[in-house]
Amino acid sequence: MKPWARSGIRLLITAIVCAPLSAITTLLLIPLWRWVEDTYKIESIGHSGPADWCFEVVYAIWVLAALLTLLFRRRKHSVF
Repeated sequence: MKPWARSGIRLLITAIVCAPLSAITTLLLIPLWRWVEDTYKIESIGHSGPADWCFEVVYAIWVLAALLTLLFRRRKHSVF
């Protein structure tokens, strides 16, 4: 398999795996979202749960963390 195809598959899997992790983390962070809403008056919690932007922020953090992990692992293995 070509290296660019392997990298593309890794990125796709990373994006897919981060989605459910983000949903669970967003729900676990409901106290944080309530605090953000009370403190900064930014709509964070509605009658159906956290706002979409809350999920998107958590998703971006998970994806960034996963990509940085992949990058550092790749660099570590390519040095030796």
